[in-house]
This record gives sequence, structure tokens and C-alpha cells, in this order.
Amino acid sequence: MHVVHLETGRHVYGGARQVLWLARGLQGRGVGTTVVCPQASDFVFHAGRAGLAVRALPMAGDLDLPFVGRFAGLLRELQPDLLHVHSRRGADWMGGMAACRVGLPAVLSRRVDRPERRVTARFRYRSYSRVIAISRAILQQLEGAGVSARRLALIRSAVEPALSDPNWTRERLCREYGLDPRVLLVGCVAQLIPRKGHELLLRAWRLILRECPTARLLLFGQGALESELRRQVRRLGIGHSVVFAGFRTDLPSFLGRLDLVVHAALEEGLGLALLEAQAAAVPVVAFRAGGVPETIADGRTGYLVKAGDIEALAIAVSELLQNEERRRAFAEAAWQWAAREFRVADMVEAHLTLYGEVLETRPP
Repeated sequence: MHVVHLETGRHVYGGARQVLWLARGLQGRGVGTTVVCPQASDFVFHAGRAGLAVRALPMAGDLDLPFVGRFAGLLRELQPDLLHVHSRRGADWMGGMAACRVGLPAVLSRRVDRPERRVTARFRYRSYSRVIAISRAILQQLEGAGVSARRLALIRSAVEPALSDPNWTRERLCREYGLDPRVLLVGCVAQLIPRKGHELLLRAWRLILRECPTARLLLFGQGALESELRRQVRRLGIGHSVVFAGFRTDLPSFLGRLDLVVHAALEEGLGLALLEAQAAAVPVVAFRAGGVPETIADGRTGYLVKAGDIEALAIAVSELLQNEERRRAFAEAAWQWAAREFRVADMVEAHLTLYGEVLETRPP
């Protein structure tokens, strides 16, 4: 079997990391795997470093319709058995169109927590034999948009649990950002975009500081809202306790040194950052939004609070920061939860089974 994966994101965010882990896992199972991605993207480097066959194509964005022809030509050259499209930057529309053009069976992974109209869904998904939802929340949205149950599959994202202590010491992490090693370290790992809820998190953080004045918030990520969020930090008078830590590709080196990870997203397909935190034995606190409740064992690996309720978020974070014994118990349970329920091997096997079903039922 030869599977082509289309990933059109330019940065290795959560969804792109899933593509890398899936493709590498499939390759390890003897499946021929080619990853197609935009030229001059970070993904080209990371896919190559993972030992994957990579083909880079020019892609200008969602409206680059000539991409359909370029991609169809590549598919004719590669002659795969199946196309797996990962929904980013027009891939869902144009990947499906290219597959139709060459008569190739295709599946699509949907990672976005956002309802859509039936008329849009009808055209977006009609090219695909199966549509894969990464959470039950997304599955229900697809059902509500009229996608038939026989064409839907639920395969959640997965993580690799940390099997050893992080490479960095806590002292090195604090030194990296000019912090006292005695402070409490809270991380938020998310793009700086509206749906990730940073504006609400910063308002909650001001409340958290009243109870935990030694806490420091590290915002890992990049995005269009950075300037606006920096202004908000100044307005709230919390600049001494908030660090814009930037987008890091080396998070596994130090993620396990954080005391807590907090996530204030109001829309979230599943919440890979929360899975990765738990896999690093870090407890989490998050809004109950989208697929997030599927990633956290509430009251055992972290806390879920009502989406948008900044006071509830502040109370949950403060409670954990003030209770070291509970943090340790949650951390141990979090590692076990991630290692048991979100294994990469299980995710790869589920995709292999799905591919087999699609190819077996393909019309002559």
C-alpha cells in the first residue's frame, strides 16, 4: 500500500505533528508513505528529518486553484493507492478535487472545532470516502452538517509519553527566561490567535496573582495577536509575571519542568497541547470547550471549568498552584492517562484499518 499525505500548513503546529507521527508510524508498518507540503515551509525540514519521503509543491493559499492541477499531476506521477488529506489552508477543498480528477480514493482528517452549514459540508466532503474526526465533538458537528454516519470515523490524536526526565533542568528553563527558580511555572501552549482565548486567560491571570504572587505565566506560541496581547498585559499591570516565550520546537526538552499548563481556548478540536502536557506528567486546567473534555480526566489529571468563566479558571489554577501534593498526584495520573488512552501505535493501527476498509469497498 502507498499512501500520499497532503499537509498544507507551513508551521509544525499540533495538527502537523500528528501528520508526522502518523506517517512515520505507517512507514514503520511497511506502508509506502509520501508527504506533500508547501515549498519553503518548516514542515519540509521536519518531515525530512523524520526520514519521510517529501515532495514540496508551490501553494499560495486557500484561493490557489491552479494547485489542483499541480497536485493532480504529482498524484499521477506517484500512483498511490490512497490519498489522506489533512485539513489546512485549502487542502480539504483542493485535495479532494485533485483526487477526483485522477480517480483516486481519498480520506480527510478534520481537526477544526467549528460548525458549518450543510450546503458547505455537502461540497467540501463529497470527494472523500471517509471523513475522520479527531474528537467526538467534531464528529457530532459533522453529523449535524449532514455527513452520513457510514462515511464518518472517530480517530483521536495521540502523543508519545515522556519516558525519562526532560533534558533541561528547572534552573536552565528559568535561566532561559530570566526567572527565579523558586517561582511557580505555568505554561500556555497555543497560537496567539483569537480562538485560543489568551485575552480571557490574561484577565484570569490577574486574579490568580492575588492568591499566588510568585506564579509566572509562560506563553509559548506565535501569532497575529501578539502585539495586542502585550498591550493588554501592560494595561492589566501584570507585565512582571507574564513572559512571551515564543514558538518553540523543543518543548519536550523542558515541558515536564512546568508546574501546570493552562488552556483557555473557546474552540478546540481536541487539545493536543493538553495531551502533550499530560504525557510529560504536567497537570492541566482548561475550559470545557470542543473536544477538550475528551483529553482531561477531570478531577484526576487536571480540572475542567465552564468555557469563558475567568473566575472559575482562576480558582482552579490557584487551587492547584497552592497544593503541591495534589499537583504531584495529578501529574502521575496524567502521565498514565496519556500513555494508556492516547497511544500513537493505536492511532496508527486505527488508520491502517480505515485505509483497508476504503480500499476494499472501492468500486472497480
